[in-house]
Amino acid sequence: MGKTASKQPVITLTAGPVQAYPRILQAMALPQGYDYDASFQEMYENCAVKCAAAMKVDAPALILQAEPAVAIEAAAASLISKKDTVLNLASGVYGKGFGYWSARYHGSMVEIETPFNEAIDPADVEQAFKDNPEISIVSVVHHDTPSGTINPVREIGKIVKDNGALLIVDAVSSFGGMDIHPADCHADIFITGPGKCLGGVPGVTFCAVSDAAWDHMETNPDAPFASILSYTDWKKAWSRNEAFPFTPSTAEIGGLDMAIDLYLEEGAEAVWARHDLTARAFRTGVKAMGAELWAARESIASPTTTAVKVPDGVSDDALVAYAREHFGVILSIGRDATRHKLLRIGHMGPTAEPIYAVVALTALGSAMRGCGLSADVGAGVEAAMAVVTG
Repeated sequence: MGKTASKQPVITLTAGPVQAYPRILQAMALPQGYDYDASFQEMYENCAVKCAAAMKVDAPALILQAEPAVAIEAAAASLISKKDTVLNLASGVYGKGFGYWSARYHGSMVEIETPFNEAIDPADVEQAFKDNPEISIVSVVHHDTPSGTINPVREIGKIVKDNGALLIVDAVSSFGGMDIHPADCHADIFITGPGKCLGGVPGVTFCAVSDAAWDHMETNPDAPFASILSYTDWKKAWSRNEAFPFTPSTAEIGGLDMAIDLYLEEGAEAVWARHDLTARAFRTGVKAMGAELWAARESIASPTTTAVKVPDGVSDDALVAYAREHFGVILSIGRDATRHKLLRIGHMGPTAEPIYAVVALTALGSAMRGCGLSADVGAGVEAAMAVVTG
């Protein structure tokens, strides 16, 4: 006899994977098509075109058959050569992590690192180019999810563009939840996916790639080919006239197609607005309840994930376990350098609705009280609702 499975949670309010929209799950449950059948190839091409429309770019999106972490590593492998000097911007765990991937391929690297509750200062990026004019590639995470903080990618992107370098933007947990697109930040590789703000599952990635980035990859002698880490293998896969390098994730493509449909049907501005309202209500409630936000200042706190400092006298594991056991609510812990320092509450996809701010506040505040701390749950809920109705 196997061990009895844990009871399924009632509500998932994590920073990812997030709760998925039922229509996306239904789309993934349709009969699985053959990848060379005309109907699937037509859907794949249309999906790539719709992803491009959502990102406000002309060329059909590059769809990669893996979750976004693989696509980010693939960007390093495909774009960076031994001739390149990379400027890595590390304001959190994921930004720092890109530097380790880059180290396998670059000639040299310059890194700007901030405390992981802070954001990158564009002035520091400007200075880095003055000190290191050989910089050819820059990497930045827009929303570093393990910290719940956002970087000023528009300002950073302009500096990178003005200095003639290429820019990789990790927009995995920001695109679809806030107003950001490749052209806004002069991104040459803009990476995102359906498993965060679009309320889908994390099985595939879609990207916008500039002509300059394609040119750089195609002249990179170290770029992989016939590999999961190859961008160029999949460059033309969107076209019905081209062969897939290997079997695409057919069910996940159906889910991505529906995720984009839902986003475009609701309207981008409406989607961003409810993400922002939910996050603002939650942050206001956290402060009113007596807890403390992780971000050094609220202006860099993400509208898609809120990080809350773990109070003294309790562990993150204890708070998460209490909320799960008593309320069936799942919250996220930190990762790596932010582990044990913060809890993360996701406001993405279906849970980017103000009522979930109330659920999260009730679960978190009650968990704090259940673990022997003080928390004015009522004040937190009242403050949040004042934002919502306000």
